[in-house]
Amino acid sequence: MAATPSTMMPLGTAAPHFSLEDYAGKRWSLADFEGKKGLLVMFICNHCPFVKHVRAELSTVAREYQAKDIGIVGIMSNDVAAYPDDRPEKMAEEAATAGYVFPYLYDATQEVAKAYHAACTPDLFLFDAGHKLIYRGQLDDSRPGNGLPVTGADLRAALDALLAGAPVAAKQRPSLGCNIKWRPGNEPAYYKQLAA
Repeated sequence: MAATPSTMMPLGTAAPHFSLEDYAGKRWSLADFEGKKGLLVMFICNHCPFVKHVRAELSTVAREYQAKDIGIVGIMSNDVAAYPDDRPEKMAEEAATAGYVFPYLYDATQEVAKAYHAACTPDLFLFDAGHKLIYRGQLDDSRPGNGLPVTGADLRAALDALLAGAPVAAKQRPSLGCNIKWRPGNEPAYYKQLAA
C-alpha cells in the first residue's frame, strides 16, 4: 500500500472551477455552492484502503457541517479502466454503503484533479465563503494499521474556526493516501515530482 502525501496547494488559492456529473448523471459546478459559509472539496474513491479507513467519519463530518451551511463535494478522479471498482455505478454503491450525503462526482478527464493539484485519496481542500483556500491537509492522525482512532480532529478544527470567524491554524499536516490513479500518459508534472 504505497502512501502519497498531498501537494499542499498554497493557502489563499482560489477554488478552481469544476463542472462534473455525479454517478446518477446530475451535473454540479462550483457555482452550485455560492452563498455557502465554506466549501469542502474531497478527492476520494471507492477502492482505496485509506479512504475506506475514514469513510464513516467523512460521512459524519458531511452530515454535521452541511447542516451548518458548509458546501461539501466528493470527486473521484481515478482511471476506471485500470480500477473498475471506481466506476460510476460502483460510486453509487459506495455512496449508499458509506452514507454519503454530498454530491459524489466523476472526474473522467482527470482535469479537475490536476487543477486542484490533488495527489492522493483522500485529499481535502477547505475554502472560505469567498472560495479562497484556508485548509488543505489531513483528516486526522489516523492511518490504516496505526491504531489511532479516526476522529476528524484536524479537519473539524479548520471547519469550526471557519464557522467561528477565527483564523485557521497555519500549521497543517499533509493528507496521506493512495496516489490518484492517473491514466497512462496523463500524469501531471507535480505527480512525477512526488513519485521521483
